[in-house]
Amino acid sequence: MMVETNVILLVEDDPNDLELMLRVFRKHPLGKPIVVARDGVEALDYLLGVGSHAGRDATDQPQVVLLDLNLPLLDGLEVLRRIRANERLRRLPVVILTSSNHDSDKLAGYALGANGYVRKPIDFQQFSDAVNRLGMYWVRVNVPPPSVS
Repeated sequence: MMVETNVILLVEDDPNDLELMLRVFRKHPLGKPIVVARDGVEALDYLLGVGSHAGRDATDQPQVVLLDLNLPLLDGLEVLRRIRANERLRRLPVVILTSSNHDSDKLAGYALGANGYVRKPIDFQQFSDAVNRLGMYWVRVNVPPPSVS
C-alpha cells in the first residue's frame, strides 16, 4: 500500500500566473505540498524520477497535475501525450489550466485524455476562486484511481 504523501504538480512557466496560484494555495491550504515545474521537460522529469529529479521515488505520483499548455521546451499537449502513453502514469489526473480559449486546444486536450480543461480567468478574484475550487475538487472531493506498480 502506498503512503499518502501526494503533492499537486503545478506546471506553469508564467511567473505572474505562478505567483497568483501559489498565493491562492497559501490562502486556501489543501494539505498537500505544491511542486512546481516551469517547463514540460521538468514536469516529465519529475513524474518519471529522471534528469533534474533523478532519485525521486517515481512511484509516489501527484494527486493531480495542473498543466499549462504554452510551455517552453515541451508544450503541455506533448506532456499530456507522454503521460497517457506511459503505463504507470496514464491514470494520473491531469487538468489543463491555460489562458488558451482555442477550440483546437480544447479538442486536442480532451482527445489526449485530459480530465478537465480550465481557462485562466483574467480577473484576479475569478482566478483565485477558480484555482481554489479546482484544488478543492481534485484534492478533497475526487477519489483517485488506485496506484499501479
